Amino acid sequence: MKTAVFPGTFDPFTLGHESIVRKAIPLFDKIVVAIGINSTKSAHFELNKRVEWINQTFSDAPQVEVGTYEGLTVDFCLEKNAEYILRGLRNPTDYQYESSIAQMNHAMQPGITSVFLVCDPEYAAINSSIVREIFKSGGDISRFLPQTIVLD
Repeated sequence: MKTAVFPGTFDPFTLGHESIVRKAIPLFDKIVVAIGINSTKSAHFELNKRVEWINQTFSDAPQVEVGTYEGLTVDFCLEKNAEYILRGLRNPTDYQYESSIAQMNHAMQPGITSVFLVCDPEYAAINSSIVREIFKSGGDISRFLPQTIVLD
């Protein structure tokens, strides 16, 4: 079984994230959208809400599951028997950053391969940090989120 982990904080989960997972569904038997918990960062949206949103977004895709983890992504991959880490790329800057992380992950766990998928052009400007700031400032972010996500 080919299993990929798609890690991130997903604070919030955006159309860009959804697009990457949907592109990856035909490539893998199982995709674990893995919400990383970073003790040095405080998330704006509650962890349980993010899990719920992602589950709702992929209710039509039984091969997609949601998990949470603390610590190293490669350790979570081992726990889930995943041989792949899935990452989305919006631009060359993302590639430079992600390739460095992929090389370090490979050094720690050579059996885990990073797979990069390029996002669709219409999602290239969508960034969770910017979306979160728009929300904090009272702006409408619904156009950047999957339709299944309804903000309270």
